[in-house]
Amino acid sequence: MNAIVDLRSDTVTRPTPAMREAMARAEVGDDVFGDDPTVNRLQERVADLLGKEAAIFMPSGTMANQTAIRAHTEPGDEIIAHPDSHIYNYESGAPFALSGCSIRLVDGPRGMFDAPDVRAAVRPGDPHYPRSRLICIENTHNRGGGSIWPIDRIARIHAVARELGLRMHLDGARLMNACVATGHKPVEYARYFDTVSTCFSKGLGAPVGSAVAGTKELIARVHRFRKMFGGGMRQAGILAAAALYALDHHVERLAEDHANAKRLAMALAEMPGVRIDPSQVVTNILYFDVDPSFGTARDLSQRLRAEGVWMNATGPQRIRAVTHLDVDAAAIDRAIGVLRRVLAGR
Repeated sequence: MNAIVDLRSDTVTRPTPAMREAMARAEVGDDVFGDDPTVNRLQERVADLLGKEAAIFMPSGTMANQTAIRAHTEPGDEIIAHPDSHIYNYESGAPFALSGCSIRLVDGPRGMFDAPDVRAAVRPGDPHYPRSRLICIENTHNRGGGSIWPIDRIARIHAVARELGLRMHLDGARLMNACVATGHKPVEYARYFDTVSTCFSKGLGAPVGSAVAGTKELIARVHRFRKMFGGGMRQAGILAAAALYALDHHVERLAEDHANAKRLAMALAEMPGVRIDPSQVVTNILYFDVDPSFGTARDLSQRLRAEGVWMNATGPQRIRAVTHLDVDAAAIDRAIGVLRRVLAGR
């Protein structure tokens, strides 16, 4: 059987030989004492990339988001976020458990809302209600199919936030995908947010790590909560070296992942019993629905897995596929062939 085509997520990427070499050569120290030179270099690089005063290295994207949320809020505050957002669906209820915050869900197509939606969601200044404190935006948006927030929409939301005294956090786990797809620089998105998280272990291919950037004062507070949440690391320069390598070598190549996702989407659109709009596939994530005559999405994903193509069922009839640096154009061709064969043999 041909090699497995693993399209479950861009988190499955493995460090390249050159990245492993950079990790092996990394100069290290004790990061809890602030002594790791490679971590310090990464943090300076991320702060500069995002146009912020400071940044801090994190073990995971979830910890990056949750320490930022805790830094902005106090127990009893309320966060405004989309119902499909990662912080609400995939972070184990952490805003409630770790920060004592409720979430005011604001819906909209493909993971996005707009300024009037935010204005309508903000609580009145009445002691009966939680205090509206923080707006969280996810860009690109995972459950939105890798959708990209338009900058002008973010600017409108930012204006409302400033008017009403709210802070803004960007879950930019896949921010570099948005930048490569649009041509915008990271700072063009980040300028509207008080804190920004970004991830190195998805499309950028590092084995571990995210970062949070913001003002020095905010990052000092984030640093305290990183320690409180158990995220203090020692000789973390080995991991930071992978992130630095990723920033140097794996950003522009994200365009290849986007092209592969688009090609897969266009092929799926021609297959019987599959529903997908290729025009909405703009980065490296795509979702498609299968007709119940093929069985459930889980049934189909199991048949595909038996043929060496791995995708995740995310609903009764919905499947997600994510392209990444471990899946080249030839692998996409194999996946398309297997999909055609499996769907024809129902």
